[in-house]
Amino acid sequence: MFLSACAFALPDMFSPSCMADVQLPMPVESKPGYNAWPMIQCTGDRLICTYSRGSGHSISEGRRDAFARVSTDGGKTWGEETVVTANPDEGEVMIGRGLDSSGAALFWVRSIGKRWHHDLYRTEDGIRFVKISSPKLDPMPMQITDVFAAKKGLMCLWFATSYSKDGRSSWGTLFSADDGATWTQKTMESDLPLSDLPTEPSVAVLGGGRLLCVARTEVPGEKGGRQFQLTSVDDGDTWRKERTNIGDIRISTPSLVYDGKSGLVCNYYYERGKGMVKRRTASAERIFTRPLEWPEPAIVAYGREERPHDAGNVNVAVVGDTHFLAYYFGTRKDAAVYVVPVSSP
Repeated sequence: MFLSACAFALPDMFSPSCMADVQLPMPVESKPGYNAWPMIQCTGDRLICTYSRGSGHSISEGRRDAFARVSTDGGKTWGEETVVTANPDEGEVMIGRGLDSSGAALFWVRSIGKRWHHDLYRTEDGIRFVKISSPKLDPMPMQITDVFAAKKGLMCLWFATSYSKDGRSSWGTLFSADDGATWTQKTMESDLPLSDLPTEPSVAVLGGGRLLCVARTEVPGEKGGRQFQLTSVDDGDTWRKERTNIGDIRISTPSLVYDGKSGLVCNYYYERGKGMVKRRTASAERIFTRPLEWPEPAIVAYGREERPHDAGNVNVAVVGDTHFLAYYFGTRKDAAVYVVPVSSP
């Protein structure tokens, strides 16, 4: 049985006058509970959306488990829910996604319980998931983010923090030369105050060893809370960290999409507290060295939240000329995962 977008009651704010040319969000999962933090990946024309569900905005409760649904019609309908992992003693959250060299989808799951660990799952169809790696990491990341191709292998960025203003934080890279079976960890910066830590980064591979990354900041407010931009010219061996001019974010996560034909890069993010999904589009060549010149944003979708952090975390997959944006919004006890199709610029 499929979950129909037409049968789901959307919030009152989604009226024709306020939506204009903006697409309506299509529900992926709206079962009772706090459905949140989606990761979306395409394999061919198949969309795989993963997410987790618990009782509230908590990452460690044992009842929080990881799930997946598949769409073959551009997000209009979604197949039956698949359990990715459901250990009753651990809180399990999807934290990153990507593709291996064969085109199969990869998803990182963070598990917090009696022990803290990260597992990498592989799937070809979004229904059968196989755990292929459980690396031993030090420092232990709070999150490992999206998988991308670099250095004749696979790479991810990670960050480690307790989110304490007085704590010391770090970030770095993971590299795999065997399609995700084993990983080598490298720390780029350590002993950072929380205000200097780039979190939940998204990377665009520009080619020629150049990597463009935008990362969230844990500092709220437009005065101090501006997204970071990280750039590398040597396939991630070294990085340059700078601040951008993007402050309309309120501690929310970016997702980058790069189009090699047009040379444009899109930076998607949700402005928490405002209920807006935004996109900034820039020339990758120009913005690579000019992080303070991101153009003004366009509103591409909406959400509505009881508290600012009850929404956000946009993650984007590309099928042809369409960008599929997965995000969540709701109340402190009930939130749903949505997908919105947006035409590429």
